[in-house]
Amino acid sequence: MTSGQPSVAPPLPSQRDPLVGVALLGIAAIYVRALAFTPIEARQGAAQKIMYIHATSAFIALYVAFVLMALTSALYLWLKDEKLDRVAESSAEVGLCFTTVVLATGPIWGKTIWGAWWTWDARLTATLFLWFIILAYLLLRGAVEERGRRARYSAVLGILASFLVPFIHLSVYLFRTLHPMPILLKPSAPSLPNEMLVTFLLSFAAFTLLFIALLRSRYRLATLRDWVADREAERA
Repeated sequence: MTSGQPSVAPPLPSQRDPLVGVALLGIAAIYVRALAFTPIEARQGAAQKIMYIHATSAFIALYVAFVLMALTSALYLWLKDEKLDRVAESSAEVGLCFTTVVLATGPIWGKTIWGAWWTWDARLTATLFLWFIILAYLLLRGAVEERGRRARYSAVLGILASFLVPFIHLSVYLFRTLHPMPILLKPSAPSLPNEMLVTFLLSFAAFTLLFIALLRSRYRLATLRDWVADREAERA
């Protein structure tokens, strides 16, 4: 920026992002469908309907948020574009929120089906471990002040954390676990009845919209934070 040219602030995060409202309405509508119009599973009963929050949140966290975090982290190390670092940071934070939903709803479902709030099941334990790693990733970002070094350290940790994603997915094959075998992400056809499959896919779409809305808002906050830091550095 040339001397004397006014600095233009980035657009502020919208306090009323319409996409958030659309996503929340979609999730509410999906749960009306799940509770009133989707058949009850024969063995698990009504408790199975937690799946439409629990499993979809897991899909968003593991296969969308943390994969996006890893990809943008790797691209940052190659291209050194701060926008990629902000996307990785934002995706990690939103992914942590979805993982928290997974860990909160899982025990409710497990208590009904397994008779225990928590077991040191391989998939449960690995998911909890990943939650702590992502939390450490965010704490690392808050602890390192120099932006370039913070982005590099975080990118490496983000990439390493993503290696747990395929391990979590394959854990039901590798260990004796209370979790069932995959019913969707598997080579053969999905093992859900059509009504349940449609409800799940609609739920996944609604949660994806919510992820995009939260990611967008979090990215704008990161952009504004960096802009403020640059202006303070210019005045110093």
